[in-house]
Amino acid sequence: MGIDLDAYFGHKALSADYRSGFVALIGRPNAGKSTLLNQVLGQKVAIVSDKPQTTRTKIQGIYTDEKMQAIFFDTPGLHKPRHKLGDYMNKAAETTFGDVDVICYLADASQPFGGGEAHICRQLAQVKQKPVFLLLNKMDLLPADVDVDALAQSWRDKLTLAAVLPISAKDGQGVDKLLAALGDALPVGPRYYDDEQLTDQPERQIMAEIIREKIFLAVREEIPHAVAVSINQYQRRANGMLYLEAFIYVERDSQKGIIIGKGGAMLRVIGQAARAEIEGLFAEQLYLELRVKVKKDWRDDAWLLKTLGYDPKKL
Repeated sequence: MGIDLDAYFGHKALSADYRSGFVALIGRPNAGKSTLLNQVLGQKVAIVSDKPQTTRTKIQGIYTDEKMQAIFFDTPGLHKPRHKLGDYMNKAAETTFGDVDVICYLADASQPFGGGEAHICRQLAQVKQKPVFLLLNKMDLLPADVDVDALAQSWRDKLTLAAVLPISAKDGQGVDKLLAALGDALPVGPRYYDDEQLTDQPERQIMAEIIREKIFLAVREEIPHAVAVSINQYQRRANGMLYLEAFIYVERDSQKGIIIGKGGAMLRVIGQAARAEIEGLFAEQLYLELRVKVKKDWRDDAWLLKTLGYDPKKL
């Protein structure tokens, strides 16, 4: 006699036509991929800022409902690289093409079609037998009387598309239609993760990314692109408090001075904001210590990139 594994492990049985699969979120830097992922999941799993190239590696988010489980890869924005980190980011995005069931291409609808979008279209034209959804994002920035059909057709003239969906990742407009379309496009399959799981990122990685986001938000210059964060110590103290020591890497002494600020003021602002979000997200009491280190041209240092988790061999 066969065993009902769902019942055995206390799981609700899935319908015979349950859908599951993998979805890539691709697009140019600052197209809104991370904002969309957070909106879909209803919780923050990817850091966001108004600066391009905030996301540096593939971030996995897991959406589950009674009809499907969609595993999203939030990829770095495709761009012209200027260093080894940029090469890694592009490769992280491009390698997802062959690993997913559906590609969601986010384009900023408020901006004209340009060379960057043309480059992505050329890459997508080489992808065979995978549905591509074009998500016209930032529709909230367009006039109310914009001809959406004409805008969609202009894109269909450039690329073979399974669907064109106007959305606003910021306020959630069109997200329900996107999920419904994914529910039709994903193959019949099992549930790969528990219902409650939203990401496969380790806690340390999420914490490091939150710290990096707070640097992006606090330092309104080009410095954030030269910043990396790693967790050096992660210890539970006898009083129950979590002790976290993080290293902030920059490329120049001048950048170190800006992040520390006069009398350490900027570093305190960054630390307070990061601690508050980490404590709220993980329901932890946290002692956070930040140290700033200079590693000249670290974005072109293959060994340090690997140490920080940007290893192209693992893509």
